[in-house]
Amino acid sequence: MASSHRGASVGPSRDKSYFEQQREAFLGDIALSFEQVLGNINKLNRSLESIIAVGNEFSSVETLWSQFENVMGKDETAEKQAEHEEEAEEQQQQRQASGSGSRGVKREAQSDVEES
Repeated sequence: MASSHRGASVGPSRDKSYFEQQREAFLGDIALSFEQVLGNINKLNRSLESIIAVGNEFSSVETLWSQFENVMGKDETAEKQAEHEEEAEEQQQQRQASGSGSRGVKREAQSDVEES
């Protein structure tokens, strides 16, 4: 800490006490520190603004990639949906085929019981 020693007195008959001298020294140091903090905050702000400016330059590229991703995602979604529908149709056909076969067996068994 930089301390400034002032031999001047507040009044002609009274010298500053040790407390007042230290208080002035600390207040001076605090004021210098605040100025440094303010300067560093301004530097940081300028750096952040330049970073944001660089990021904004890539917005058109980001938009292009987003469109590409959306198009590819829609194609994949459509393909998966078509595959799912085909699988559902096949399962339904298999159920119908197995269901009608078992009904025929039941009918034959019932007719055999009725004949006897």
